[in-house]
Amino acid sequence: MKYISMSFIVLFSILLFSSKSYGKNEFPILEGPYLGQKTPGLIPEIFAPDIVSINGRFDFGISFSPALDEVYFSVQPKKGTADIYFSKTQDKRWQPIQKAKFTKGQKAGEMEPFVRADGNRIYFTGYSADFTNEEIWYVDRLGKGWSKAIKLDSPINDDSIMHLTQAKNGDVFYLNRSKRNIYSSSRKNGEFPKVQAVEIEIGSHPFISSSQDYLLVQAQNQEDKKRNSDIFVYFKKKDGTWTKPINLGDSVNSKFHERVPSVTPDGKYLFFSRYNEAGAIANIYWVSTEVIENVRPK
Repeated sequence: MKYISMSFIVLFSILLFSSKSYGKNEFPILEGPYLGQKTPGLIPEIFAPDIVSINGRFDFGISFSPALDEVYFSVQPKKGTADIYFSKTQDKRWQPIQKAKFTKGQKAGEMEPFVRADGNRIYFTGYSADFTNEEIWYVDRLGKGWSKAIKLDSPINDDSIMHLTQAKNGDVFYLNRSKRNIYSSSRKNGEFPKVQAVEIEIGSHPFISSSQDYLLVQAQNQEDKKRNSDIFVYFKKKDGTWTKPINLGDSVNSKFHERVPSVTPDGKYLFFSRYNEAGAIANIYWVSTEVIENVRPK
């Protein structure tokens, strides 16, 4: 990949939680997967307005547990670093949104969580207060909580790294900000000993599908005079190479910035953030993954 355009405004014991968005008596009664929200069709809709997506801040980078009974997402105020927030179900009801300080202050910012396919690990990006030293960290499930945060011991972290996602076979794809490229690494005996650049033309903030048949990215729309970022998809060809980037079109992309794509573990819904809408800053949207299948080469 020769060019990337991007903007980076963007638990030893049971995890400690803080900063609830709602009190126990204020949080709405929500039951069912996806925080009990009505599912969208082919037109993107704001996800969980006033619960997850709250106007006046940057909401992005969302990931669900395989059973769809936990959700983790990134929140960044207009000023300051990001935090990971979460909710999980208890007695079939979603609990008030809380802040997860995974590194307990070792990293000023924490964002872009990704829940592994077995639900027993969360990878995330940790970074310094000056928005440097981005690294991949993780926590492992311990009973009903999470382990102490651990920096990933791998050549992956030799550079400035962010936004790691993982296919079902364990291979990971991530953004290497130092080299301005998307990289990948295959899991060997539970580790990631080697890294390599992904041979695609444009894009950042990758999301690899579970079976690695497609790769989602955000990238500047060169045909847009304002050069807003859009969501693109690459499909893997039979020879293992990737197609040209395919814009998901007006059904997903707008006159604003679309960023940080992800897909639910069941493969049914595409999530992304729409930046710089008037007064909203960045809300999380979701839409049926039919929008991806509709552009898949025949």
